[in-house]
Amino acid sequence: MYTEEQLYSIALRKCSLIGDITFNKLVRTFGSAKAVWEIPKKEINKTDGIGKKIVVDIGNPEHLKFAEKEILFCEKNSVQIKLRHQNELPDLLNECDDAPAILYQKGNFNSDLKAVSIVGTRNISSYGKKFIEDFFTETKDYRFQSVSGLALGVDKEVHDFSIQNKIPTVGVLAHGFHTFYPSKNKKLSEKILEENGVLLTEFNSSQKPDRENFIQRNRIVAGLSPSTIVVETAFGGGSISTATFANGYNREVYALPGKITDKYSQGCNHLILQNKATTISTIKDLIDILGFNQSSHKIEELFPSSEIIIQLTENQSLVYEIIMKNPNINLDELIQKMDLSSHKILPIILELELLGRVKSLSGRQFVAI
Repeated sequence: MYTEEQLYSIALRKCSLIGDITFNKLVRTFGSAKAVWEIPKKEINKTDGIGKKIVVDIGNPEHLKFAEKEILFCEKNSVQIKLRHQNELPDLLNECDDAPAILYQKGNFNSDLKAVSIVGTRNISSYGKKFIEDFFTETKDYRFQSVSGLALGVDKEVHDFSIQNKIPTVGVLAHGFHTFYPSKNKKLSEKILEENGVLLTEFNSSQKPDRENFIQRNRIVAGLSPSTIVVETAFGGGSISTATFANGYNREVYALPGKITDKYSQGCNHLILQNKATTISTIKDLIDILGFNQSSHKIEELFPSSEIIIQLTENQSLVYEIIMKNPNINLDELIQKMDLSSHKILPIILELELLGRVKSLSGRQFVAI
């Protein structure tokens, strides 16, 4: 059953210059989308930050006609309409300042399950695929749901391995439900729904998979989860934007390190270097950090441990000793104690992380392991 408030919300969001933040401000001020639609424009103009250019399109009958057609489309295609101002979005997404005013949904989002977002390049390597396969194999006994963008490459593998291991998965689209991109993943999207997963999009049935939509989509992928894992990405790849959104929402970000010569590891390495992501050293450590309950079966490490004791260099030993004696020390404090610049200290910290001796925390803090 679709409501009058959904109708007016779609019409209001269709107005030019009314984005998600402005929409949210208006409905909080006047109580509902219908009230905003019907109230005299001079009253709306009294709201701080709402000028004449913004209100000029409110009340446009063409937008109301569009909303009526959109509701008919949703009714015909079993699409649910979720409104942020009625607290119908997933809780973590609702916390984001720029959360979508309207979310279109197929399937059921299980709010009782912890969500983990996993993203990466379309040009996935055997290294990235093996990590995803191992991760889902080792977590199949835990109660959680995966989140990704239903693109090719890493996204596809995330959804595929989730389904194989009976883990619910959430696909976030960059277009309306009238189409599907990429078409190669159309059957996968149907399988997601068959296996108790869910498809989400903020885009209505008139919106195509335009290039800018994918960056916009990424904020939802980041916003749905307390943690985002970046598997493989190049410098400037779309996954960097997802990590940036997650950082902005004060969510945890983890990145899979790789060879500096591998193009699609360079973005991950750079996130780690800039302390925008924590290094993934072993799947066991990652599972522990994600807060999953301990499993009775042994979890094999991504990078098997060695009995060989690695001798630290003089600088590595100095940094490690300071961090060990000062748990949760931040970068500025470390710079003061060592009297070195950040560009000299950060590579040493990265080396220690890769050796499994130091762990980065949010807020550019470090602890010894």
